Amino acid sequence: MGTDVKADDALTPAAGPARRGRPPQSPAEAEAVRARIVAATAAVFAERGSRGLSVALIIERAGIARPTFYRYFGNAEAPLQAVLDASDHALADGLQAALDGAQDEVQMVVSGIDAYLAWARGHGPALRPLFSELHDPNSPVSPHRERTLGMLRARLIDRFERLGRTPPPAPDIDVLLNTFEYVGFRIATAEPGDGVDADWARHTMARVAAALLATPADLPAVLAEPGFLRSTR
Repeated sequence: MGTDVKADDALTPAAGPARRGRPPQSPAEAEAVRARIVAATAAVFAERGSRGLSVALIIERAGIARPTFYRYFGNAEAPLQAVLDASDHALADGLQAALDGAQDEVQMVVSGIDAYLAWARGHGPALRPLFSELHDPNSPVSPHRERTLGMLRARLIDRFERLGRTPPPAPDIDVLLNTFEYVGFRIATAEPGDGVDADWARHTMARVAAALLATPADLPAVLAEPGFLRSTR
């Protein structure tokens, strides 16, 4: 969660002489144009996925000329990589902030779930094509999956170690992260009346996290936290 292009690289204007008769842009103006292109790319991706992405659609959405686009990006995938890089780091950084702010393991799980759901909500309609293409090896989205899972795994292990606890086995962490991914997919593809909503997502993720991460010493806190156990009512 194609080529892995760093955001800074993707946003670097292509080398070449300045256009004759036109004054050079200031750094702030250039950054505004780059941001406009990336935002337009995100909007087109949300509507059409990566296969429907094209320079023509991006420049139409951005309201710019084709030569302007090519001053900053070489093709339609380059600004998409910037969009995906930003998404990857937003998820990892949001999780990191949640983990660092937690006082104990149970609160760490709760805060991590809330951070994940906030990240998912922030994508709006782009969440559907994002999750739909994560497992498509022909999509530029797919390589970002392993990179993002690796970042999340490393940060979770680091937080356990800083709390003085032995991290869960690697397979358990992978099951947890894949569960979160599946919940995100269900949120992205939810239809009215199918029972998939924010409460379902949060409670499902909490129960799986409790089963995989909690120890007997955590049981009182787990039992006291709403949503960690399924209600029989």
